[in-house]
Amino acid sequence: MRLAALPRTLAAALLLCGGFVLPAAAATLLLCGGFVLPAAAAGPLLSDGTPVALSAARIERFARGEDTTRFGRLTFLGGLDITSANRDVGGLSGLIVLDAGAEILAVTDNGLWVTFGLQQSADGTPLALRAPRFTPMLDAKGIELRRTQSSDTEAVTLGRNRGKQELFVSSERSNRILRFPWPPAADSRLISGVETPKALRELRGNKGLEALAAAPDAGPLGGALIAIGERGLSQTHDLPGFIIGGPRAGTFSITRSDNYDATDAAFLPDGDLVLLERRFNLRDWVGMRLRRIAADEIRPGAVLGGEILMEAGPAHQIDNMEGLAVHQDAQGRTILTILSDDNRSLLQRTLLLRFRLED
Repeated sequence: MRLAALPRTLAAALLLCGGFVLPAAAATLLLCGGFVLPAAAAGPLLSDGTPVALSAARIERFARGEDTTRFGRLTFLGGLDITSANRDVGGLSGLIVLDAGAEILAVTDNGLWVTFGLQQSADGTPLALRAPRFTPMLDAKGIELRRTQSSDTEAVTLGRNRGKQELFVSSERSNRILRFPWPPAADSRLISGVETPKALRELRGNKGLEALAAAPDAGPLGGALIAIGERGLSQTHDLPGFIIGGPRAGTFSITRSDNYDATDAAFLPDGDLVLLERRFNLRDWVGMRLRRIAADEIRPGAVLGGEILMEAGPAHQIDNMEGLAVHQDAQGRTILTILSDDNRSLLQRTLLLRFRLED
């Protein structure tokens, strides 16, 4: 989502500167969560992309002025405050994490692929960026996606289609799910859209399709895509959810509370879903929340609440938090990486935050 530009005085106060039936082709989609898939690229991602200069300042405290590291069910490992003189590479809205946390592939909300290596400590704390590159997404005709109606790309997940790894990207304003080859390259073109129900295609424009995650094959969702709208018909409606493919295809909803909107989702190794939510308004200021939803509860007709893993506000190092990815490190610990979209505004920040889930 593109948030409206904030007045400088407000920004300072916020501390922002510091059951449907699918056609046969869709029903054969066999998807699994990105955190269990090996990195199939033969070398660095987007090695033929355009190099870009990114700088990163380390964030060692999540709560401003406090040494606390435990927040709800999560332990803060560290973060990076990322800046670039190239405004095209701002607006990072979704990501996947590869190679046990050492490589990031992100999408921007104007149709770009962005990738960089991540130097990290043994516990997964991010230390520095390596070799950042970017390239425009291309439609099936080779036209840059940012020049089309599907330019507002908000989330990305790595899954399988008929046994083959592919990238799936959500486009908010057009409310489409797009398929791209894996691994991405500068000349990669859109393969096709994914067949989706009418209700998904009719979500609100700038409050439309935001979150996208590929479920594990082995779980009750059988590799389905889970898509979640940023908001329902109004602020009082629940969040609309869609199960695309798999044995439970259909629609569900997630209770909306405390003025939070959905921005991304990712599956944990045990098959549960984590939902990232973002809040911004003049009364509550800025907020971030993570909810865990049991995989077995995600079924057509369900109204889901979930367990709150963590909630943060203006006293924490957050911004417009929009991207979520999950991976396991070499010791089998579950790591969450969260990314913010700076809307290419000088008043906002691109933050990459790392947490460990404490089960």
